[in-house]
Amino acid sequence: MSNGFLQMASPKDLPAWLTYIEQLHPSAIEMGLGRIKRVADRLALKPAFKIITVAGTNGKGSTCTMLSQIYQHAGYRVGCYTSPHILRYNERVQVNSQEASDASLCAAFAAVEAARQGSAEQGGAISLTYFEIGTLAAVWHFVQTGVDVAILEIGLGGRLDAVNAFEPDCTIVTNVDLDHQDLLGDTRELIGYEKAGVYRPLIPAICGDIDPPSTLIAYAKEVKADLKRMQHEFGYELDGNSWYYLSNQQRMYHLPIPALKGQYQLNNAACAVTAVTTLQSVLPVAVESIVKAMQEIKLMGRFYTDARFPWLILDVAHNPHAAVALAENLKALKSTASNKGNESVNIVSVFSMLADKDIRGVVEALKHEIDTWYVAPIEHIRGASVAALVAAINEVIPNAPVKIFASLADAYAQAYLDRESCIEQRENDKIVAFGSFFTVSSVMQYLNEHVNTPLRKQ
Repeated sequence: MSNGFLQMASPKDLPAWLTYIEQLHPSAIEMGLGRIKRVADRLALKPAFKIITVAGTNGKGSTCTMLSQIYQHAGYRVGCYTSPHILRYNERVQVNSQEASDASLCAAFAAVEAARQGSAEQGGAISLTYFEIGTLAAVWHFVQTGVDVAILEIGLGGRLDAVNAFEPDCTIVTNVDLDHQDLLGDTRELIGYEKAGVYRPLIPAICGDIDPPSTLIAYAKEVKADLKRMQHEFGYELDGNSWYYLSNQQRMYHLPIPALKGQYQLNNAACAVTAVTTLQSVLPVAVESIVKAMQEIKLMGRFYTDARFPWLILDVAHNPHAAVALAENLKALKSTASNKGNESVNIVSVFSMLADKDIRGVVEALKHEIDTWYVAPIEHIRGASVAALVAAINEVIPNAPVKIFASLADAYAQAYLDRESCIEQRENDKIVAFGSFFTVSSVMQYLNEHVNTPLRKQ
């Protein structure tokens, strides 16, 4: 589509805008900050609100949501920009947990596009990717709505990610593991360097990785960032059904376990609380606000169970590091059922992944927790073939029970019917849909379409 599109007819609604910006750049990803900074300058986009930037291989979305909830309970107006979305693009841009409206997003895209096109005196149009335009639009929206603080999630890496074009007041790297190796490097050292690129001189630089790559530590020292490391300057200590937030090995806050399931969420929570404590002088927060946030936080796709479908678990785990966390949660679920005197729990997976992910590594992490695999393709150009998915499963688990379907909707529908028709069906038997944001999205879309017409036993 040509850059003259807007001169002919401006996109009429949000779907049209999204289609338009998807076609503006020849590739989905182009690393670098020069182009986005030039368009930000044209927009005079210099936020006065505080910014917390969150990077990391996994846990970014959970950490962003925790921070957003804490500051909302403290009475602040909070912008939160995350990606990708599950059902609607609007999920990416929220103010006080309310998704931006279609009209607001259209206005933001229009402002960014006008600046991107520019004038002859400014040098004409600048090429931007879908994510770069979305990032500018989100920050522009936060400026228009007058937020006090914005939580911005890095899309990929850190150093050259579009979000890093905006100067933060606090930075977080939740953890470092292998993912996006084609763009970030094939070792933790290389990836750690890229993620550390969000750190700034004299600005709090939080690291939630217990054993961070040396490159991350070296980068922080090089730029003279105020580095705060898990199990060094901060940490946590379990105390039954609660936990202590530790500052320099000293108990500071006594807090409830986060409502998000999984002990690894305590790492994310400790990172979030560290950010809050470092910004107390400019964004004061009482401990009561942290307590309320821990008790109430929910996030779609993170070992998530919708109350309407208690037999279903949705998890966006899409790399081995995240799959290990999912396996720990499933193991805990089985242990809980066993302790209550119930029989063994049967877990069926609705499974699909993108082709550029470590499929074998994910299957390896979950080989002891999944009983049957219902496999289908993701309807996306990057989706792995069913043959590749099945080959990975069979390589790790020879003779694994595998069923193949034409779509994820079909896979879920059959998994549900099989569960309902099982004579020995037990209350704790579960279906877990995982492997990608696209996998969770497909199942959620199907459920939303059929919520008023539930499937029946055949």
